[in-house]
Amino acid sequence: MSFDSLGLRADILRAVRELGYDTPTPIQAQAIPAVLSGGDLLAGAQTGTGKTAGFTLPMLERLMAMPKPEGKRRPIRVLVLTPTRELAAQVEESVQQYGKHLPLRSMVMFGGVGMQPQIDKLRRGVDILVATPGRLLDHQQQGNLDLSKVEMLVLDEADRMLDMGFIHDIRKVLALLPRQRQNLLFSATFSDDIKALADRLLNKPALIEVARRNATAETVAQKIYPVDRERKRELLSKLVRDNNWYQVLVFTRTKHGANRLAEQLGKDGISAMAIHGNKSQSARTRALGAFKAGELQVLVATDIAARGIDISELPHVVNYELPNVSEDYVHRIGRTGRAGSNGEAVSLVCVDELKLLAGIEKLIKRKLPREVVPGFEPDPNAKPEPIPNGRNNAGKRRGPPRQNASGKARPSGGQQRRRRSRSKAVTA
Repeated sequence: MSFDSLGLRADILRAVRELGYDTPTPIQAQAIPAVLSGGDLLAGAQTGTGKTAGFTLPMLERLMAMPKPEGKRRPIRVLVLTPTRELAAQVEESVQQYGKHLPLRSMVMFGGVGMQPQIDKLRRGVDILVATPGRLLDHQQQGNLDLSKVEMLVLDEADRMLDMGFIHDIRKVLALLPRQRQNLLFSATFSDDIKALADRLLNKPALIEVARRNATAETVAQKIYPVDRERKRELLSKLVRDNNWYQVLVFTRTKHGANRLAEQLGKDGISAMAIHGNKSQSARTRALGAFKAGELQVLVATDIAARGIDISELPHVVNYELPNVSEDYVHRIGRTGRAGSNGEAVSLVCVDELKLLAGIEKLIKRKLPREVVPGFEPDPNAKPEPIPNGRNNAGKRRGPPRQNASGKARPSGGQQRRRRSRSKAVTA
Protein backbone atom coordinates (compact mmCIF):
# COMPACT_ATOMS: atom_id res chain seq x y z
CA MET A 1 0.00 0.00 0.00
CA SER A 2 1.18 3.56 -0.73
CA PHE A 3 0.01 6.95 0.48
CA ASP A 4 -1.35 7.59 -3.03
CA SER A 5 -4.15 5.06 -2.39
CA LEU A 6 -5.47 6.69 0.80
CA GLY A 7 -7.48 9.52 -0.73
CA LEU A 8 -5.19 12.46 0.09
CA ARG A 9 -4.86 15.45 -2.24
CA ALA A 10 -1.78 16.06 -4.36
CA ASP A 11 -0.40 18.93 -2.24
CA ILE A 12 -0.41 16.74 0.88
CA LEU A 13 1.13 13.77 -0.94
CA ARG A 14 3.83 16.08 -2.26
CA ALA A 15 4.79 17.09 1.29
CA VAL A 16 4.80 13.44 2.38
CA ARG A 17 7.17 12.51 -0.45
CA GLU A 18 9.44 15.47 0.30
CA LEU A 19 9.81 14.13 3.84
CA GLY A 20 10.94 10.79 2.41
CA TYR A 21 7.86 8.69 3.13
CA ASP A 22 6.12 6.45 0.60
CA THR A 23 4.51 3.61 2.57
CA PRO A 24 2.11 4.24 5.47
CA THR A 25 2.61 2.49 8.81
CA PRO A 26 -0.22 0.18 10.01
CA ILE A 27 -1.81 2.88 12.19
CA GLN A 28 -1.70 5.35 9.28
CA ALA A 29 -3.17 2.86 6.82
CA GLN A 30 -6.14 2.29 9.13
CA ALA A 31 -6.59 5.72 10.73
CA ILE A 32 -6.41 7.91 7.61
CA PRO A 33 -9.46 6.35 5.86
CA ALA A 34 -11.35 6.26 9.18
CA VAL A 35 -10.80 9.98 9.80
CA LEU A 36 -11.60 10.88 6.18
CA SER A 37 -14.97 9.15 6.60
CA GLY A 38 -15.92 11.90 9.05
CA GLY A 39 -16.73 9.66 12.01
CA ASP A 40 -15.22 9.51 15.49
CA LEU A 41 -12.16 7.36 16.14
CA LEU A 42 -10.68 5.54 19.13
CA ALA A 43 -7.13 4.48 18.28
CA GLY A 44 -4.67 2.49 20.37
CA ALA A 45 -1.07 2.72 19.25
CA GLN A 46 2.31 2.66 20.94
CA THR A 47 4.58 5.66 20.63
CA GLY A 48 6.71 5.52 17.53
CA THR A 49 4.08 3.91 15.29
CA GLY A 50 3.45 7.03 13.21
CA LYS A 51 0.19 7.99 14.88
CA THR A 52 0.83 11.75 14.57
CA ALA A 53 0.71 11.53 10.78
CA GLY A 54 -2.22 9.16 11.22
CA PHE A 55 -4.41 12.04 12.33
CA THR A 56 -2.53 15.04 10.88
CA LEU A 57 -2.75 13.97 7.22
CA PRO A 58 -6.53 13.30 7.11
CA MET A 59 -7.14 16.35 9.34
CA LEU A 60 -5.51 18.57 6.72
CA GLU A 61 -7.45 16.85 3.93
CA ARG A 62 -10.79 17.38 5.65
CA LEU A 63 -10.03 21.01 6.42
CA MET A 64 -9.33 21.67 2.76
CA ALA A 65 -12.41 19.73 1.61
CA MET A 66 -14.91 21.35 3.99
CA PRO A 67 -16.32 24.81 3.20
CA LYS A 68 -14.59 27.67 4.97
CA PRO A 69 -16.63 29.43 7.67
CA GLU A 70 -17.92 32.86 6.74
CA GLY A 71 -16.37 36.00 8.20
CA LYS A 72 -13.18 38.01 7.84
CA ARG A 73 -11.33 36.41 10.74
CA ARG A 74 -10.42 32.75 10.30
CA PRO A 75 -11.73 30.75 13.28
CA ILE A 76 -10.08 27.82 15.05
CA ARG A 77 -11.42 24.78 13.20
CA VAL A 78 -9.23 22.03 14.67
CA LEU A 79 -8.11 21.69 18.30
CA VAL A 80 -5.39 19.18 19.23
CA LEU A 81 -4.82 18.68 22.96
CA THR A 82 -1.58 17.10 24.19
CA PRO A 83 -0.25 16.40 27.71
CA THR A 84 3.16 18.10 27.42
CA ARG A 85 4.68 21.08 25.68
CA GLU A 86 7.31 18.94 23.94
CA LEU A 87 4.61 16.79 22.38
CA ALA A 88 2.56 19.88 21.45
CA ALA A 89 5.58 21.37 19.66
CA GLN A 90 6.22 18.06 17.88
CA VAL A 91 2.61 17.76 16.67
CA GLU A 92 2.48 21.35 15.43
CA GLU A 93 5.78 20.82 13.61
CA SER A 94 4.19 17.85 11.82
CA VAL A 95 1.18 19.98 10.90
CA GLN A 96 3.50 22.56 9.36
CA GLN A 97 5.55 19.94 7.50
CA TYR A 98 2.60 18.05 6.02
CA GLY A 99 0.63 21.23 5.34
CA LYS A 100 3.48 23.29 3.88
CA HIS A 101 1.78 23.52 0.45
CA LEU A 102 -1.68 24.33 1.86
CA PRO A 103 -3.17 27.77 2.68
CA LEU A 104 -3.72 26.86 6.33
CA ARG A 105 -2.37 28.44 9.51
CA SER A 106 -1.44 26.61 12.69
CA MET A 107 0.05 27.50 16.05
CA VAL A 108 1.22 25.82 19.23
CA MET A 109 0.22 27.00 22.71
CA PHE A 110 1.74 25.88 26.02
CA GLY A 111 2.89 27.27 29.35
CA GLY A 112 6.36 28.27 30.47
CA VAL A 113 6.59 31.06 27.88
CA GLY A 114 5.00 34.48 27.54
CA MET A 115 1.34 34.75 26.58
CA GLN A 116 1.56 37.87 24.40
CA PRO A 117 3.15 36.23 21.32
CA GLN A 118 0.43 33.58 21.51
CA ILE A 119 -2.26 36.27 21.77
CA ASP A 120 -0.82 38.02 18.70
CA LYS A 121 -1.03 34.81 16.65
CA LEU A 122 -4.58 34.17 17.79
CA ARG A 123 -5.60 37.67 16.70
CA ARG A 124 -4.21 37.04 13.22
CA GLY A 125 -6.34 33.91 13.00
CA VAL A 126 -5.42 30.21 12.97
CA ASP A 127 -7.12 27.15 11.52
CA ILE A 128 -5.36 24.55 13.67
CA LEU A 129 -4.50 25.04 17.35
CA VAL A 130 -2.24 22.55 19.16
CA ALA A 131 -2.28 23.18 22.91
CA THR A 132 -1.76 21.87 26.40
CA PRO A 133 -4.91 22.06 28.55
CA GLY A 134 -3.64 24.47 31.24
CA ARG A 135 -2.46 27.26 28.95
CA LEU A 136 -5.51 26.85 26.70
CA LEU A 137 -7.85 27.48 29.64
CA ASP A 138 -5.77 30.45 30.78
CA HIS A 139 -6.27 32.06 27.36
CA GLN A 140 -9.96 31.21 27.38
CA GLN A 141 -10.48 32.78 30.81
CA GLN A 142 -8.83 35.95 29.57
CA GLY A 143 -11.07 36.05 26.51
CA ASN A 144 -8.26 35.52 24.02
CA LEU A 145 -9.78 32.70 21.98
CA ASP A 146 -13.07 31.39 20.62
CA LEU A 147 -13.62 27.64 20.29
CA SER A 148 -17.22 27.82 19.08
CA LYS A 149 -16.30 26.97 15.48
CA VAL A 150 -14.15 23.88 16.18
CA GLU A 151 -15.00 21.11 13.72
CA MET A 152 -12.51 18.48 14.91
CA LEU A 153 -11.05 17.64 18.33
CA VAL A 154 -7.98 15.43 18.76
CA LEU A 155 -6.90 14.12 22.17
CA ASP A 156 -3.35 12.86 21.69
CA GLU A 157 -1.81 10.53 24.28
CA ALA A 158 -5.01 10.71 26.26
CA ASP A 159 -3.75 8.13 28.76
CA ARG A 160 -0.90 10.44 29.76
CA MET A 161 -3.27 13.38 30.10
CA LEU A 162 -5.34 11.38 32.58
CA ASP A 163 -2.18 10.26 34.40
CA MET A 164 -1.18 13.91 34.79
CA GLY A 165 -4.54 14.83 36.32
CA PHE A 166 -5.91 16.81 33.37
CA ILE A 167 -9.36 15.19 33.36
CA HIS A 168 -11.05 18.23 34.94
CA ASP A 169 -9.36 20.57 32.46
CA ILE A 170 -10.42 18.34 29.58
CA ARG A 171 -14.02 18.48 30.75
CA LYS A 172 -13.84 22.28 30.88
CA VAL A 173 -12.48 22.39 27.34
CA LEU A 174 -15.21 20.04 26.07
CA ALA A 175 -17.83 22.39 27.48
CA LEU A 176 -16.45 25.20 25.29
CA LEU A 177 -16.77 23.23 22.02
CA PRO A 178 -19.78 22.89 19.71
CA ARG A 179 -21.73 19.67 20.15
CA GLN A 180 -21.45 18.76 16.46
CA ARG A 181 -17.81 17.91 15.75
CA GLN A 182 -15.52 15.01 14.87
CA ASN A 183 -13.58 13.52 17.79
CA LEU A 184 -10.34 11.53 17.60
CA LEU A 185 -8.85 9.91 20.71
CA PHE A 186 -5.37 8.38 20.60
CA SER A 187 -3.94 6.41 23.52
CA ALA A 188 -1.02 4.04 24.04
CA THR A 189 -3.11 1.96 26.45
CA PHE A 190 -6.84 1.33 26.94
CA SER A 191 -7.33 1.62 30.69
CA ASP A 192 -10.77 1.71 32.31
CA ASP A 193 -10.41 5.50 32.65
CA ILE A 194 -9.70 5.83 28.92
CA LYS A 195 -12.73 3.69 28.09
CA ALA A 196 -14.89 5.88 30.36
CA LEU A 197 -13.60 9.03 28.64
CA ALA A 198 -14.20 7.48 25.22
CA ASP A 199 -17.78 6.56 26.17
CA ARG A 200 -18.45 10.17 27.15
CA LEU A 201 -16.64 11.82 24.24
CA LEU A 202 -17.07 9.59 21.18
CA ASN A 203 -20.14 8.79 19.10
CA LYS A 204 -20.09 5.27 17.62
CA PRO A 205 -16.34 5.44 17.01
CA ALA A 206 -14.29 3.29 14.70
CA LEU A 207 -11.85 1.26 16.82
CA ILE A 208 -8.23 0.74 15.76
CA GLU A 209 -5.61 -1.05 17.86
CA VAL A 210 -2.36 -1.83 16.09
CA ALA A 211 -0.45 -3.28 19.04
CA ARG A 212 -1.35 -5.64 21.84
CA ARG A 213 -2.28 -3.77 24.99
CA ASN A 214 0.84 -2.85 26.95
CA ALA A 215 3.01 -4.62 24.40
CA THR A 216 6.61 -3.58 23.83
CA ALA A 217 7.83 -3.13 20.27
CA GLU A 218 9.56 -6.16 18.75
CA THR A 219 12.21 -3.84 17.30
CA VAL A 220 13.51 -2.98 20.79
CA ALA A 221 16.17 -5.29 22.28
CA GLN A 222 15.67 -5.29 26.05
CA LYS A 223 18.22 -6.24 28.70
CA ILE A 224 18.60 -6.06 32.48
CA TYR A 225 21.95 -5.27 34.20
CA PRO A 226 21.81 -6.29 37.88
CA VAL A 227 23.97 -3.89 39.94
CA ASP A 228 24.22 -2.49 43.46
CA ARG A 229 22.42 0.83 43.89
CA GLU A 230 25.65 2.67 44.81
CA ARG A 231 27.38 1.62 41.56
CA LYS A 232 24.70 2.46 39.01
CA ARG A 233 26.28 5.71 37.87
CA GLU A 234 29.69 4.05 37.53
CA LEU A 235 28.18 1.22 35.45
CA LEU A 236 26.26 3.63 33.25
CA SER A 237 29.42 5.61 32.50
CA LYS A 238 31.25 2.39 31.63
CA LEU A 239 28.49 1.22 29.26
CA VAL A 240 28.36 4.58 27.49
CA ARG A 241 32.15 4.82 27.11
CA ASP A 242 32.94 1.18 26.30
CA ASN A 243 30.18 0.89 23.69
CA ASN A 244 30.70 4.43 22.36
CA TRP A 245 26.98 5.14 22.81
CA TYR A 246 25.59 8.42 21.49
CA GLN A 247 22.08 9.81 21.75
CA VAL A 248 21.36 7.92 24.98
CA LEU A 249 18.04 8.82 26.65
CA VAL A 250 18.33 8.01 30.38
CA PHE A 251 15.31 7.92 32.71
CA THR A 252 15.27 8.80 36.39
CA ARG A 253 12.28 8.93 38.74
CA THR A 254 12.75 12.48 40.00
CA LYS A 255 13.83 15.91 38.79
CA HIS A 256 16.51 16.11 41.49
CA GLY A 257 17.83 12.69 40.44
CA ALA A 258 17.99 13.81 36.81
CA ASN A 259 20.00 16.93 37.72
CA ARG A 260 22.40 14.98 39.93
CA LEU A 261 23.02 12.24 37.37
CA ALA A 262 23.63 14.71 34.52
CA GLU A 263 26.17 16.54 36.70
CA GLN A 264 27.93 13.29 37.66
CA LEU A 265 28.13 12.11 34.06
CA GLY A 266 29.67 15.44 33.13
CA LYS A 267 32.39 14.87 35.71
CA ASP A 268 33.00 11.48 34.08
CA GLY A 269 33.70 13.24 30.79
CA ILE A 270 30.33 12.39 29.21
CA SER A 271 28.34 15.32 27.83
CA ALA A 272 24.92 15.24 29.52
CA MET A 273 22.00 17.55 30.31
CA ALA A 274 18.78 17.07 32.26
CA ILE A 275 15.26 17.83 31.04
CA HIS A 276 12.26 18.03 33.37
CA GLY A 277 9.35 20.21 34.41
CA ASN A 278 11.38 22.61 36.57
CA LYS A 279 13.63 23.57 33.67
CA SER A 280 12.74 26.72 31.75
CA GLN A 281 11.32 26.29 28.28
CA SER A 282 14.49 27.75 26.75
CA ALA A 283 16.68 25.31 28.70
CA ARG A 284 14.53 22.36 27.63
CA THR A 285 14.51 23.46 24.00
CA ARG A 286 18.30 23.97 24.06
CA ALA A 287 18.96 20.53 25.59
CA LEU A 288 16.58 18.76 23.23
CA GLY A 289 18.04 20.55 20.20
CA ALA A 290 21.60 19.57 21.15
CA PHE A 291 20.49 15.99 21.74
CA LYS A 292 18.68 15.71 18.41
CA ALA A 293 21.70 17.20 16.60
CA GLY A 294 24.01 14.59 18.14
CA GLU A 295 25.98 17.24 20.03
CA LEU A 296 24.88 15.88 23.40
CA GLN A 297 25.77 12.30 24.30
CA VAL A 298 23.24 11.75 27.09
CA LEU A 299 19.88 13.33 27.86
CA VAL A 300 18.59 12.57 31.37
CA ALA A 301 14.82 12.91 31.68
CA THR A 302 11.82 12.28 33.90
CA ASP A 303 8.83 10.43 32.46
CA ILE A 304 6.65 13.50 31.91
CA ALA A 305 9.39 15.56 30.25
CA ALA A 306 10.32 12.74 27.86
CA ARG A 307 6.79 12.05 26.68
CA GLY A 308 7.03 14.38 23.69
CA ILE A 309 10.55 13.48 22.58
CA ASP A 310 10.42 12.17 19.01
CA ILE A 311 13.82 11.40 17.51
CA SER A 312 14.03 9.18 14.47
CA GLU A 313 16.27 6.15 14.98
CA LEU A 314 17.06 6.96 18.63
CA PRO A 315 19.41 4.05 19.40
CA HIS A 316 19.51 3.76 23.20
CA VAL A 317 17.15 4.11 26.15
CA VAL A 318 18.44 3.44 29.67
CA ASN A 319 16.26 2.97 32.74
CA TYR A 320 18.68 4.27 35.35
CA GLU A 321 15.83 3.71 37.79
CA LEU A 322 12.81 1.55 37.04
CA PRO A 323 9.50 3.43 37.00
CA ASN A 324 7.10 3.03 39.92
CA VAL A 325 4.25 2.29 37.50
CA SER A 326 4.81 -0.70 35.23
CA GLU A 327 2.99 0.86 32.24
CA ASP A 328 5.55 3.68 32.20
CA TYR A 329 8.23 1.12 31.28
CA VAL A 330 6.39 0.56 27.99
CA HIS A 331 6.21 4.32 27.36
CA ARG A 332 9.89 4.81 28.19
CA ILE A 333 11.32 2.16 25.91
CA GLY A 334 8.90 3.24 23.19
CA ARG A 335 11.23 6.19 22.63
CA THR A 336 13.51 3.82 20.67
CA GLY A 337 12.75 1.25 17.99
CA ARG A 338 10.28 3.67 16.41
CA ALA A 339 8.50 3.18 13.09
CA GLY A 340 10.38 -0.01 12.28
CA SER A 341 13.94 1.01 13.19
CA ASN A 342 15.94 -1.03 15.71
CA GLY A 343 16.71 0.16 19.21
CA GLU A 344 18.14 -0.98 22.53
CA ALA A 345 16.63 -0.54 25.98
CA VAL A 346 18.66 -1.47 29.05
CA SER A 347 17.71 -1.22 32.71
CA LEU A 348 20.08 -0.93 35.68
CA VAL A 349 18.30 -2.83 38.44
CA CYS A 350 19.29 -2.99 42.10
CA VAL A 351 17.82 -5.14 44.87
CA ASP A 352 15.36 -2.38 45.79
CA GLU A 353 13.68 -2.68 42.37
CA LEU A 354 13.23 -6.44 42.02
CA LYS A 355 9.51 -6.24 42.77
CA LEU A 356 9.12 -3.41 40.28
CA LEU A 357 10.91 -5.57 37.71
CA ALA A 358 8.59 -8.50 38.44
CA GLY A 359 5.61 -6.22 37.88
CA ILE A 360 7.00 -5.05 34.53
CA GLU A 361 7.67 -8.61 33.35
CA LYS A 362 4.16 -9.62 34.36
CA LEU A 363 2.71 -6.70 32.40
CA ILE A 364 4.65 -7.35 29.18
CA LYS A 365 4.29 -11.13 29.57
CA ARG A 366 7.95 -11.96 29.14
CA LYS A 367 11.07 -12.43 31.25
CA LEU A 368 13.82 -10.00 30.33
CA PRO A 369 17.37 -11.31 29.83
CA ARG A 370 19.94 -10.53 32.55
CA GLU A 371 23.61 -9.77 32.04
CA VAL A 372 26.07 -9.16 34.88
CA VAL A 373 29.00 -6.94 33.91
CA PRO A 374 32.31 -8.30 35.29
CA GLY A 375 33.43 -6.18 38.21
CA PHE A 376 29.85 -5.02 38.91
CA GLU A 377 28.44 -8.20 40.41
CA PRO A 378 25.68 -7.25 42.89
CA ASP A 379 26.13 -8.16 46.56
CA PRO A 380 24.02 -11.34 47.09
CA ASN A 381 23.47 -10.36 50.74
CA ALA A 382 22.20 -6.83 50.01
CA LYS A 383 18.82 -6.02 51.57
CA PRO A 384 16.17 -3.95 49.74
CA GLU A 385 15.54 -0.44 50.98
CA PRO A 386 12.43 1.71 50.45
CA ILE A 387 12.55 3.64 47.18
CA PRO A 388 12.60 7.42 47.73
CA ASN A 389 9.59 9.15 46.18
CA GLY A 390 8.19 5.79 45.25
CA ARG A 391 7.72 2.29 46.57
CA ASN A 392 9.50 -1.03 46.32
CA ASN A 393 6.53 -3.09 45.27
CA ALA A 394 4.55 -3.19 42.06
CA GLY A 395 1.12 -3.13 43.62
CA LYS A 396 -1.24 -0.18 43.81
CA ARG A 397 -0.68 2.83 41.66
CA ARG A 398 0.08 6.19 43.19
CA GLY A 399 -2.22 9.11 42.54
CA PRO A 400 -1.62 11.03 39.31
CA PRO A 401 0.77 13.95 39.21
CA ARG A 402 -1.09 17.23 39.03
CA GLN A 403 0.77 19.93 37.18
CA ASN A 404 0.41 21.91 34.03
CA ALA A 405 2.51 21.45 30.92
CA SER A 406 5.07 24.00 32.07
CA GLY A 407 5.64 22.27 35.39
CA LYS A 408 5.02 25.59 37.15
CA ALA A 409 2.12 27.17 38.98
CA ARG A 410 -0.43 28.50 36.55
CA PRO A 411 -1.35 32.19 36.51
CA SER A 412 -4.81 33.59 37.13
CA GLY A 413 -7.49 30.87 36.82
CA GLY A 414 -4.83 28.23 36.41
CA GLN A 415 -3.52 28.91 39.90
CA GLN A 416 -6.97 28.23 41.30
CA ARG A 417 -7.19 24.91 39.44
CA ARG A 418 -3.75 23.95 40.73
CA ARG A 419 -4.63 24.78 44.34
CA ARG A 420 -7.75 22.64 44.16
CA SER A 421 -5.72 19.68 42.95
CA ARG A 422 -2.59 20.11 45.04
CA SER A 423 -3.47 17.19 47.27
CA LYS A 424 -2.96 14.91 44.27
CA ALA A 425 0.52 16.11 43.43
CA VAL A 426 3.55 13.85 43.29
CA THR A 427 7.07 14.62 42.17
CA ALA A 428 7.61 13.80 38.51
